[in-house]
Amino acid sequence: MIYKDDPALIQGFLEDTSNIKTGHTPGVYFPENISDVSDLLKESSASGKRLVIAGNGTGTTGGRIPFGDHVIAMEKLNRIDEPVPCGENTAVMTVGAGALLEDIQKKAESRGWLYPPDPTEQLCFIGGTIANNSSGSRTYKYGPTRDHIARLTVVFPSGDILDIPREKYVAGNTGTFHLDLPLAGDIAFELPTYSLPRTSKHNAGYYSAQGMDLIDLFIGSEGTLGVIVEADLKLVPVPEKIISCLVYFHALDDLFVFVEKAKGKNCGVDPRALEFFDRNSLDFLRKVYPEIPAEAAGAIFLEQETSMEKEEEVLEAWLELMETTNAMTDESWVALDANEQRKMKEFRHELPVQVNEWLSKQSESKISTDMAVPDESFPELFHFYRETCEKYGFRYIIFGHIGNSHVHLNILPSSHEEFKTAKALYQDLVGKALELGGTLSAEHGIGKLKAKYLVRMFGDEGIREMANIKKTFDPHLILNVGNLILEQYYNTPSQP
Repeated sequence: MIYKDDPALIQGFLEDTSNIKTGHTPGVYFPENISDVSDLLKESSASGKRLVIAGNGTGTTGGRIPFGDHVIAMEKLNRIDEPVPCGENTAVMTVGAGALLEDIQKKAESRGWLYPPDPTEQLCFIGGTIANNSSGSRTYKYGPTRDHIARLTVVFPSGDILDIPREKYVAGNTGTFHLDLPLAGDIAFELPTYSLPRTSKHNAGYYSAQGMDLIDLFIGSEGTLGVIVEADLKLVPVPEKIISCLVYFHALDDLFVFVEKAKGKNCGVDPRALEFFDRNSLDFLRKVYPEIPAEAAGAIFLEQETSMEKEEEVLEAWLELMETTNAMTDESWVALDANEQRKMKEFRHELPVQVNEWLSKQSESKISTDMAVPDESFPELFHFYRETCEKYGFRYIIFGHIGNSHVHLNILPSSHEEFKTAKALYQDLVGKALELGGTLSAEHGIGKLKAKYLVRMFGDEGIREMANIKKTFDPHLILNVGNLILEQYYNTPSQP
């Protein structure tokens, strides 16, 4: 085990993309194997030393920022094994928690396989994506990370190392789990009784479902229950062909009809991704892509997997859908080969680059949302976002995963007064999403920044239920304390 406490060497572990500036730590541990993690947690439970798990710093909610805690850096647990076929259309790849998503994707694809989850940030650690149940553009077809994890190895705060394959540990009829661990002994806990939102993406709080698999409790638990050190990822064959399009619209009403029909899949199309850019997003992008039509009110990026045999038929179906929904077909961009699709992916990823460049010249940081709602409620949330921003004269952009009724609103304050106003209005934005049956976080998680808002979603009793599960696995409260659950709930007994 490597340990560093030189302030110059560990400064990077006090940062992520949350803009939190006040983190501090006595030092950083760099475990080189799973046994190192176990020994560290065992010693910390005995001494009461608190630890924060550090991914690669790509998170947005401050989850890896320490406030006096020591840090566990996962970067040396970076093994990536060869894919092992498990049938004609599936394979499994074993990876360490510190492996980069980008490296995993490249290795899988070079062997003819695809790891479907596609978070925008490719430099994240795979362990972080599992701890946050991450998602991305392909989530529309394939679902989030949870759907592609076959096995986890987790180190508990006691130092116990537990291998958790799917279907081995399943909740009983009463919603109770029992585990007999060498160090922690016999532990039992009941699932939370709250209901999850009816959204296709959700990453806020502990997962709970009747008869659920134990592995799903750890996926999305943000490192509060144990340290994920290894995983078996489920792979699918690389598609033979992909069609990518960037479709512009004069009117948002036409764009929404296009999305609704594409999601209905009754017009010969079957997208794996549906992504949205509003007019303001296109204005940012036009600095790099001047060919974007000035009259476009919005755009949809889409992808569909197909075969050589059906490529022309599928393309014709998309073109027909464009025509029937008044799309700007002649100005739109169709990419059929790998080179053009790479350029289109660069287009998609240029938006945050341009926004960050603009913000670098401002004195304030952005206010951003990560809420999703049931499909039928999406128009109401979207219009609420727009009307609120227009009312206060904010500069803003709306973009993201419209296929999952999950778009990001970024408010871009130009003064401290605007920042304070937008910060106060965030409560109203959260309230509207929850009123519509949505989730506080669809993909970025809760971390430290949003823990207080999670109480609005699940209520005091729901948070107490989460705290009770946390204390079952981590009775000495040494691991990722402050993430997801406000500390005050660890001292509040659950109501009978």
